[in-house]
Amino acid sequence: MAAQKPGALKRAAKWAAWALAVPATLITLFLLAAWIGSAIPRNPDWIEPDRGVEIMIETNGVHTAIVMPLVSPMKDWRSDFPTHDLRDPYRPYTHVSVSWGEREVFLNTPTWGDITLSTIAGAVVGGDSLLHVAHYVRPAPGEDLRPLLITEAQYAKLVTTIERQVVTSQGRETYPGYFGNDVFYDAPGTYHIGNTCNQWTSDVLAAAGIRTGLWTPLAGGVMRWVPADR
Repeated sequence: MAAQKPGALKRAAKWAAWALAVPATLITLFLLAAWIGSAIPRNPDWIEPDRGVEIMIETNGVHTAIVMPLVSPMKDWRSDFPTHDLRDPYRPYTHVSVSWGEREVFLNTPTWGDITLSTIAGAVVGGDSLLHVAHYVRPAPGEDLRPLLITEAQYAKLVTTIERQVVTSQGRETYPGYFGNDVFYDAPGTYHIGNTCNQWTSDVLAAAGIRTGLWTPLAGGVMRWVPADR
């Protein structure tokens, strides 16, 4: 077998270096932009009230959700997210967790070990969306489930914003969740790198007049505005 010429080896090494450098540079720029964007506040003058409605902001380190009372004087979420859609409908649920995300990621990655490069690539360039709705029984606050007190007027705006994402029960598909207490529903919107699940969370909070980051593609960009030790 003939030995490769030194020039050919150098060119191959150069192309290999470029193949590694380009994605590494793009990832670095993305993380830098996400850090800067999430540090720019929307509704910077917002102050948590002394009285109002307690919601919670939930995270698993990658994805965020908004947790609300299942039933309150201002909204009964059972009309939008009936418990008979769940595999375990008979527990005494008190709260509902709502988040938005990419269809294939939601349905095909019950654990992060199930995610593939093709799934990530599809989500980055654009994909259909779903709402993920989980029902909880008296969720306990913690590092990954942080309470946030907002006024009744702000809660009403938050409810209205989420309601716009709810497809009527006659026109939507329902998909089994990961456990007995959660379910997926069809939802409007297109998921892409500029409009992620975490951006949805911060957009909903911002629409209600609550302080949050400008661009929050990552979970940490949302949670930085909801301190755990208040």
